[in-house]
Amino acid sequence: MNAMEQKRKIVPPVYLLGALLMMMVMNQWAPLGQYVAAPFHYGGIILASIGVVMAAISAGAFKKADTGVVPFEEATVLVTGGFYRFTRNPMYLGMAMFLAGVSVLIGTTGTLLPIPFFIAVIHLNFILGEESFLEDAFGEEYLGYKKKVRRWL
Repeated sequence: MNAMEQKRKIVPPVYLLGALLMMMVMNQWAPLGQYVAAPFHYGGIILASIGVVMAAISAGAFKKADTGVVPFEEATVLVTGGFYRFTRNPMYLGMAMFLAGVSVLIGTTGTLLPIPFFIAVIHLNFILGEESFLEDAFGEEYLGYKKKVRRWL
């Protein structure tokens, strides 16, 4: 583990909460117009729920495999089943889906703005480093998996 990875004290759910807070601020102070009206905004509950379920099941797969869930913890097993068959990052994708669902539920355009920033922060601060970490830990097995399964969708 390099010094940059050791210094990471803020885990992805903290960034998720920060993005959620920013969405609330944007809705209050800069809603920028309604993009989803009632009753269609309730579809956001479905999208947010799918995101939570995806993230929870994916974290559970790590626990079941008895490998680290927290970014850059020691990886003892390469998890490739479940949602990991379709995306290399279902926990992060689930978090992004949760934010998108909340945005649809609220329905104002301003709530969309924090989502790409959340994705960029996760990508730059976690995904790129985790990919390197997994390549070192699992070598050809991870490289083969990486060729078959996309990073996000």
